[in-house]
Amino acid sequence: MMADNQAIGLSPCTTPGTMCVLGIDLGTTSVKAALVIETEQGQIVTQSCSRETQAQADSPAAGAQGMEQDVQKIIKALNECLAAFPQEHLQRVSRIGISGQMHGVVFWKTNQGCKWAKSGTGHTFQPGEVSHLITWQDGRCSSSFLSSLPQPQSHLSLATGFGCATIYWYLKNSPDFLKPYDAAGTIHDYVVAMLCDLERPLMSVQNAASWGYFNSRSKSWNTEILRESGFPLDLLPEVGDPGDIAGRMPHDWHGIPKGTEVGIALGDFQCSVYSCMTERTDAVLNISTSAQLTVPMPLGFQPPETPDSLSAVAYFPYFDGNYLAVAASLNGGNVLATFVDMLGRWMAELGYEVLESNVYTQMINAALAQNDTRLSICPTVFGERHMPEQLASVTSITASDLSLGHVTRALCHGIIQNLHSMLPFQHLKEAGVKRILGSGSALSRNEVLKQEVEKIFPFPVIYGKDVDAAMGAAMVMLHRR
Repeated sequence: MMADNQAIGLSPCTTPGTMCVLGIDLGTTSVKAALVIETEQGQIVTQSCSRETQAQADSPAAGAQGMEQDVQKIIKALNECLAAFPQEHLQRVSRIGISGQMHGVVFWKTNQGCKWAKSGTGHTFQPGEVSHLITWQDGRCSSSFLSSLPQPQSHLSLATGFGCATIYWYLKNSPDFLKPYDAAGTIHDYVVAMLCDLERPLMSVQNAASWGYFNSRSKSWNTEILRESGFPLDLLPEVGDPGDIAGRMPHDWHGIPKGTEVGIALGDFQCSVYSCMTERTDAVLNISTSAQLTVPMPLGFQPPETPDSLSAVAYFPYFDGNYLAVAASLNGGNVLATFVDMLGRWMAELGYEVLESNVYTQMINAALAQNDTRLSICPTVFGERHMPEQLASVTSITASDLSLGHVTRALCHGIIQNLHSMLPFQHLKEAGVKRILGSGSALSRNEVLKQEVEKIFPFPVIYGKDVDAAMGAAMVMLHRR
């Protein structure tokens, strides 16, 4: 990730006749923007910038279970990213691709969703009549609440943090909250709607599937099921294909010309995969905060008509009618972070202060010296979508297996083994996978995790193919002629 206070420039975006695309990713913790051009050697990022959003906000209605973000702070980070780019580069942008965190929902009032103002570098917008973003991490919808909702006609199971589930929660627990709003979408749908001045938000199949109650075969919402239960249908966006153009900007924006094409907002997961998967025989393993193992499904594959709530594998709409099989674990680098935090707290209780970075380095070194262990850790501290009640556990404990090296080795093994239990090696082999592309911050800096990947998934593993949703969003728009 780029330093938070600067834009990194690699080469000019000013070659005459070269198409320049702006890719944006509105992530869970940061916003990233990248200027990308097509060359004979492939796509090149000419400028890149990221900003932490620090957008965490209180959730008055849901309390501790809520996970909300301040849209003002997200847009502030986006504006700071674009302001860091040279004007002469932004003036050559001809298309904009936008991705972002899926599942979440933000509400706004049509024609009052933002306020445009002229600044030194052209027009910018600030959020207007807009709610907080209720994110994919939101936990207000309990298992009992979800089971009380109508069964979707969709291949994806409903989960807490999904847009339609959150709307149902407000409908049943705080209906007055919804009254001021007549539009809704993901955070990136909101940005596209503001940039293009859309009367009604337009959502890609990717984002619609992530909300629940969407049939990706017919590309339509479950309107009859929703209507019968009193769901506010006017909040559902229109749906289009990923890669299509949502509209053109009626204003310039940070110097990007008026009339620039803006693509329908895309899923950050799909754009991340698009940025690195070059062959249909590639599987992508990404371990950052959470963890995903992804493999492309055969051409022509159609998902089942109804969800299998017990299945660990979900089928996500990709591009051109294709699907990705995804084992999406809620337990990745966040498990290691929880372990480091626990060690730090224990040390503090014993009267010692240690830096978390030092703890992390020491535990990795200790595990590298410990090639194997009988200790077994099921690492599901955060549950899993297909098994929300499953918690973490430690078994096969012996007095000789309690060193820091043993425990760290077992924890790293457990994280990879958990993914393997969701999407086993044999299934990858049957799908024609020939190699794994390893990416993500938690994997790239942890040699023990890499060793465990290579033990449990005996394919060639290529590291350093870092996924980049902003780059992927730009590439999608470059490839759509």
